[in-house]
Amino acid sequence: MAETLLKLTGITKEFPGVLALNKVQLDIKEAEVLALVGENGAGKSTLIKILTGALGGWSGEILWKGKPLKVNHPWEAQQAGISTIYQELTLCPDITVAENVFLGREPKKHGAIDWAKMNAMTAEVLEKLDVHVAPTEKVGRLTVATQQLIEIARALTMNAQLIIMDEPTSSLSEHEVSTLMRIVKDLKANGISVLYISHKFNEIFEISDRISVLRDGEYIGSVNTEDAKLDDVLVMMVGRTVNIRFKERTNKIGDVIFAVENLTTAGAFEDLSFELHEGEILGVSGLVGAGRTEMARAIFGIDKSDSGAITIGGKKLPMPRSPKEALKLGIGFLPEDRKEEGLVLLMSVQENSTLTALAKNRHNTVIHSKQERSLVEEYVKKLTIKTPSIEQLTRNLSGGNQQKVVIAKWLASESKILIFDEPTRGIDVGAKAEIYDLMNELVAQGYGIIMISSELPEVIGMSDRILVMHEGRSAGIFEKDAVTPEEIMSYATGADRN
Repeated sequence: MAETLLKLTGITKEFPGVLALNKVQLDIKEAEVLALVGENGAGKSTLIKILTGALGGWSGEILWKGKPLKVNHPWEAQQAGISTIYQELTLCPDITVAENVFLGREPKKHGAIDWAKMNAMTAEVLEKLDVHVAPTEKVGRLTVATQQLIEIARALTMNAQLIIMDEPTSSLSEHEVSTLMRIVKDLKANGISVLYISHKFNEIFEISDRISVLRDGEYIGSVNTEDAKLDDVLVMMVGRTVNIRFKERTNKIGDVIFAVENLTTAGAFEDLSFELHEGEILGVSGLVGAGRTEMARAIFGIDKSDSGAITIGGKKLPMPRSPKEALKLGIGFLPEDRKEEGLVLLMSVQENSTLTALAKNRHNTVIHSKQERSLVEEYVKKLTIKTPSIEQLTRNLSGGNQQKVVIAKWLASESKILIFDEPTRGIDVGAKAEIYDLMNELVAQGYGIIMISSELPEVIGMSDRILVMHEGRSAGIFEKDAVTPEEIMSYATGADRN
């Protein structure tokens, strides 16, 4: 019987107007992979912040190897042997990979940083992770997926006894996910425990020994993974039966409302052309680095394209030169990174939700606050955004509710052409079902949606047609009923050419 490494009892944390955690308990054994699941807002992130010393003002007890542990600062958690890989990246973009991996722990020689040793140690851990970047490369030049692996590399160099992984695969390709699964198994074999937080049940059932469930800030229970059934875990999470099957849409697909012709940005993508119909969801699939997000940013005017044109309402136009110009054309963009690009975290739910609709809620320079409040309250109710009030700062909301605020912002803009880049990234199964229902409702009302997703079931389940990209080019556009997941992956990897 393995010894208990970490035990939490009676953990309680209250924010103004919100009981985030209510007498939560949790235990992790030595050399165990424990999956922690729950809907967004269940309290997972709050619990992790308490455990890692990032959040104070709580009550309860933490036992580490049977002895009380006080963590008032992240450094104290690291000193005890607890390392954390957060969902939101914590890297410094303007310094090198090696400097990020050993930040604050740089090897020294004669009182100075031993750069050769640090670069060599970094190269060694990167090789284990199958990451092919130089230790001297600036992190800001790397893709989000590669940065995620750099976070993992940093944790592995800390010689931790417990590694907390918060949605570690949210930006990874299937190959990179496989590599991470191997790493987790190696950690367990070497006596290291892993607290694995994810909404991806295929990963949870593959990698974990036990599954613990939080719901509405309370501990619901734990089950042995080998004895668990998915439906039972879902009921524990949401307190109700969840239908995660994709619903068949019956709305009529109309005329072309948007088209892209010969869109090219050197080094990112080349010669992309496609059409979007009224009432249609056009899925975009491909591996990380295929150019999907870069294409979306060019369409929305964030990044400059070298050539290409769009057609809206039968009128051919040059590519938008800015997001402001795209917004005027009726194009909305829900970005992959909601915190960095979709929201102003220090602004309220109300202020974020109406950023794209200021013109219709003001007279000259004065905002009609009553009209604005009414609009936001309508979207909070419609999207079931969990917030104490519309004055709540968006940084205090869970990831799923933050995503819903971004969607509210684009609904308020009345844009009919919506680009959703990874709309359910890091979102629990209950919130996913709600967003799928919302997307279905939008296309039934005549919206056209371009949905970029790394999850094949989502692409096939939600799309009417699927654009598959490979290395910056279109590998084909397929009716969803005429292509299998295996065929999509074949086109996305370029294997079809062989």
